[in-house]
Amino acid sequence: MVRRHRGIISVLRSSLLLLLALTALAQPNESSKSLREADLVELVRLDSTIRIDIRYATSNNFMKRPMYTSARAFLQRPAATALVRAHRELQKHGYGILILDGYRPWSVTKKFWDEIPTRDRAFVANPSKGSKHNRGCAVDLSLYDLKTGKEVEMPSAYDEFTERASPDYAGGLPSERKRRDLLRRVMESEGFTVNVGEWWHFDYKDWQEYGVLDVPFNDISLEKTKP
Repeated sequence: MVRRHRGIISVLRSSLLLLLALTALAQPNESSKSLREADLVELVRLDSTIRIDIRYATSNNFMKRPMYTSARAFLQRPAATALVRAHRELQKHGYGILILDGYRPWSVTKKFWDEIPTRDRAFVANPSKGSKHNRGCAVDLSLYDLKTGKEVEMPSAYDEFTERASPDYAGGLPSERKRRDLLRRVMESEGFTVNVGEWWHFDYKDWQEYGVLDVPFNDISLEKTKP
C-alpha cells in the first residue's frame, strides 16, 4: 500500500511539474486596464524611403526557414514616428534605415525559444514574459548607403551570436564601428535604447505601456496603418 501511495505521489508530482512548465511558456496574461490600445503602423507607409529586408520571411535567418508569411514591418505609432525622424536625420549623413524586423507575433517568439539550442537562449526572449518585439516596441535595423542603395558593413552580421554583436565591441574596422555608433547615437536621440548584446536591436521607451500581441501580419488593419 505504501509503495502504491508513493507511486501515486510521484505521478502527481510529475504532472504538476509538467503543468507548471506549460503554464510558464503560455502567452502572458496581462491586465488591459493599465495598457495602451495597440496602434501598429506599417513603417513603409510612413516613409517609402525606409527600406526593409525582413529575413524572417525567408530562409535567410538563424531558424533556416520562413517564420513570417509576408515581408512586412510594423511598430506602435509613437515608436514608428520616432523611427522616421531618426531615418531623416541619418539621411543627412548619407544613410537610410534598413529594417530587419519590427513587431513580432508572440507565437513566433515561442518557436524561437522551443527550437533554439539551450546554449543560445540568451539571444532570444523568454515567451513566458513576452518580448518588446511582441509589444510592437522593438526594431532590428541597419543602414543602407544612399548613393549605392546597398546595406553597409557593420562589426557583425545581423543575428550573429558572437561577441561581435555587442554595441560596445571594440574590434572590426573603424569605419564599421563608426557607422554602428552613428546609428546608436541617432536612435537614442529619438527615445530608443540599444540592446546590450545586439547593436541592431533597439527598444522604444514606451514599451511597458503596451501588451504582448499575437496578431498575424495579415490580420493587422490596413486602415489603422495609415499615416
